[in-house]
Amino acid sequence: MWNDNLVTQRLKIEYPIIQAGMAGGITTPDLVAAVSNSGGLGTLGAGYMSSDEVAVNIQKIKQLTSNSFGVNVFIPEYPEVKKEEIEEANKLLEPFRKELQIRTKNIPEQSESLFEKQMEVILEQRVPVCSFTFGISSKELIQDLKKENITVIGTATTVEEAMINEEIGVDLIVVQGSEAGGHRGTFSVPFENAMIGTMALIPQAADHIHTPIIAAGGIMDGRGVLASQVLGAQGVQMGTAFVTCLESGAKKQHKEAILNTSEEKAVMTSAFSGKPARGIDNQFIQAMKGHEDKLLAYPAQNTLTNDIRKEAAKQNRPEWMSMWSGQAPRLSKNKSARDIMSEIVSQVDHMIKEKSFC
Repeated sequence: MWNDNLVTQRLKIEYPIIQAGMAGGITTPDLVAAVSNSGGLGTLGAGYMSSDEVAVNIQKIKQLTSNSFGVNVFIPEYPEVKKEEIEEANKLLEPFRKELQIRTKNIPEQSESLFEKQMEVILEQRVPVCSFTFGISSKELIQDLKKENITVIGTATTVEEAMINEEIGVDLIVVQGSEAGGHRGTFSVPFENAMIGTMALIPQAADHIHTPIIAAGGIMDGRGVLASQVLGAQGVQMGTAFVTCLESGAKKQHKEAILNTSEEKAVMTSAFSGKPARGIDNQFIQAMKGHEDKLLAYPAQNTLTNDIRKEAAKQNRPEWMSMWSGQAPRLSKNKSARDIMSEIVSQVDHMIKEKSFC
C-alpha cells in the first residue's frame, strides 16, 4: 500500500503527507492539529518564535490532537552586518516607511541563545517530531532528541546535502526541489547551484542515500504524491497547498494572491529577507531589483523589513507584502485542511485503483 512505509511507520501517521512547518504565523495550532487529525503530520513553523511562544503553541496543539505532530526550527545564521550597511538598506526602504507612516528601524542584537532555548522546549515537551531547515544540527543534539524518542527530519536541496544529513544521523530527509515556495533549505552551495527541480532531484537522491526521502517542491495534490513515490520518495511535504486553507494563519491578501495568480508570477527574490525565496511578484520586489548589493544578509534584512510587511498588511497594501508561494498556485484551494487531506488521499487511491498513472 502507498501509505504503509518507513515514513508513516517512523512518524506514526496514517498517510505519508507532511504539512510544511512554514514560519511567520501560517501554521496555527488549528492547522497543525487538523492535518494530524486527518492522518498526516501537522508541523508548527517555529523558526521566528521565542521559546515561550513555542511552548504555548505546543500546548495548544496537544489540546487539539493526540496524534503525532512536528515542530520545525531554523539552524541559526549570524552574519556580520556593519552600521553603514544598515544605513544603506534603510535608505532603500525609506519611501515605503514614509508612505506607511512608520519610523526608520534599527536592527536589534540577534540572540545567539534563541535556537538553544527553542530546543530546550522541544526536548522538555517531548514533541514527537523535530525538523531542521537552513543547515544541519550537531550529532550531539540529534542524539539528545533521539533519547527522548523524538524523530528527527533534515532538509536538503542537493544530493550532497542529503548525504550530509544522512551522515549526521537524521531519521528522514526532506529533499526540496526548486519549485518550492518561500525559503528553501540550501546550506552547502550558492542558491543558484541548488535550483534543481523536484523531478530531477528526487531520483538522484534516492540512488545515493539509504535514509527515507520526503519529496517537497511544487507538490499540491494526489498526482504529486504518487509521482514522488514513483521517483523514489516515501512521502511528501506540502506547504503552499495548506497556505490557502481555512485554518491557515496567512493574511487574507496572501491567500487571495495565491488563489488568483499563475505559475509565472511565483518568482525568486531576496528583497524581503536577504535570502532567496519564492513568492508572488509585486511592486516591492520590482522596486528592489537592481539594488541587491545593498540588501542585508539574512536574517538582518528580514528583521529590517518586518515592520513594513506587517503594516502593509494592516493597511491592505499587498503590493508591499511578502506572499510566499510555490510554482503551482493554480492548484491551491480555499478549503479546510481536512478536506484537502481527504481529496489528496482519495485521488491517490483512485489513480492506483484505476491504474491511471501508468
